[in-house]
Amino acid sequence: MKPLSPAQRRALRAKAHHLDPVVSIGNQGLTPAVLHEIDVNLLAHELVKLRVHSDDRDEREAVLERVCHALDAAPVQHLGKVLVVYRERPEERPEPAPPRRPRPPASRARRRLG
Repeated sequence: MKPLSPAQRRALRAKAHHLDPVVSIGNQGLTPAVLHEIDVNLLAHELVKLRVHSDDRDEREAVLERVCHALDAAPVQHLGKVLVVYRERPEERPEPAPPRRPRPPASRARRRLG
């Protein structure tokens, strides 16, 4: 994903302000299951907050970098133990409608109102 402009980043930070963290990254670190959960949430919401339960700032920065690289996302903010990540939702192509079956003609009995 191409880098975000400062104006885009500012607008995304404002949107993320009211969000709650949807994924917590604990002692196990960034496992494939955690990456999958982040990916699912990015598909659904585009903008997600993550909470990293680590006291090491460099480790949190590395987690942010790995998430963005693995999921083709852009970092928006790293504030304490909370990370904000953005990935634009891919455009959904409408699925073609299944062919319609012609309706059988209504019988004469059903057509009468009386």
